[in-house]
Amino acid sequence: MRNLDKAIGKVVHYYDKLGVAIIDLEKGGLKVGDELKFKRGEDEFSQKIESLQVDHKDVDSVKKGDSFGVKVDKPTKVGTQVFLT
Repeated sequence: MRNLDKAIGKVVHYYDKLGVAIIDLEKGGLKVGDELKFKRGEDEFSQKIESLQVDHKDVDSVKKGDSFGVKVDKPTKVGTQVFLT
């Protein structure tokens, strides 16, 4: 289990019809198979990354500074903090 005190990014857009969150990655890196925790106020959920997209193209990993899309299990709001678990 990694340190969950520091967010690695935040949701900057959510496509409700697609169930896809757009996340700006502010530190570190992520790859398919990693588990993310989404937290906003009292609402939170965790899920494994099944796929990542950058500019509508599937990628295996993303790095600091990237904006990427990830399919999420639950609706999420802009400003939701994202942690790597």
